[in-house]
Amino acid sequence: MSLSRRTLLVAAAGTTLAACAPTTSPAPPVPTAPPVPTLEPVAPVPTPTATAAPSPSPTPDAPAPEVPAPEVPAPAPVPAAPATVPTRASVTARYADAAPAAWGLDVPGVLTTLPRAAAPAVALTFDACGGPGGSGYDAALVDTLRTHGVPATLFLNARWIDANPATFESLAADPLFEIANHGTAHRPLSVTGRSAYGIAGTRDPGEVHDEIAGNLAKLTALLGRPPAFFRSGTAHYDDVATRIAADLGQRIAGFSTNADGGATLPAAQVRRELLAADPGGIVIAHMNHPGGGTAVGLATALPTLLAAGRTFTRLSDAFR
Repeated sequence: MSLSRRTLLVAAAGTTLAACAPTTSPAPPVPTAPPVPTLEPVAPVPTPTATAAPSPSPTPDAPAPEVPAPEVPAPAPVPAAPATVPTRASVTARYADAAPAAWGLDVPGVLTTLPRAAAPAVALTFDACGGPGGSGYDAALVDTLRTHGVPATLFLNARWIDANPATFESLAADPLFEIANHGTAHRPLSVTGRSAYGIAGTRDPGEVHDEIAGNLAKLTALLGRPPAFFRSGTAHYDDVATRIAADLGQRIAGFSTNADGGATLPAAQVRRELLAADPGGIVIAHMNHPGGGTAVGLATALPTLLAAGRTFTRLSDAFR
């Protein structure tokens, strides 16, 4: 796993994801999220109808042989979205007395690797954190993905979307990319106010709801459908917060390889981390710091990976 999770754990004492941190700490309280639109339930996947092969013409003295219908594989299950997104009041009431038992990068409810069926591929994910110092756009990184036809999942914060509306529209219209939810104010997700890398986390179930649902509503309105995946600011959670995310219809994407150390690593080290990523892994990096080493590291690693036969996937394509 090379740098991966070890880099983040060491950085808890320092700088790993500091590139996405606000310039002041603690973060200001998050305003109550706007009303979240009702999500349409996911339509059931129709089961294909098998068509029997035509029977050969019978002979005068023998009946026509029976030809069995070909076996039709069962369709892949589609995760059901909630008919409606729970309100802030209902989440607050449900989890008022819930006490978390785990905190960190890899807690129950966080996906860190791809399903076995998708394991030959790697999922590249890129965060755009927004806010002071975090609303840049690494066009060279995205151009590299487009040049090589490499798909990726882009986790966009509400503040980044507001600062880059035209870029957002371009990315959302590109079928190479999947847009995902990176929160409303880029806060660690906690029901007790836990912090990570100096960034104050959400303080109770209501604030967890706000952090998820505010940007969920924004993205649903912009995309015409809810995003499937969520990643919090700093990628830290407690296990009560992950249950709230599930109630809101969001899957939480963690990671197995940290490719750019929160946009702080030089290009050569980004390249090494990408080359060392295991098949079936989820890679985290950043697309909001064009002055960092992420784009160059990606540009130098991708040709080698593709020549070696490595394939890449969006998260929704892997978690069907």
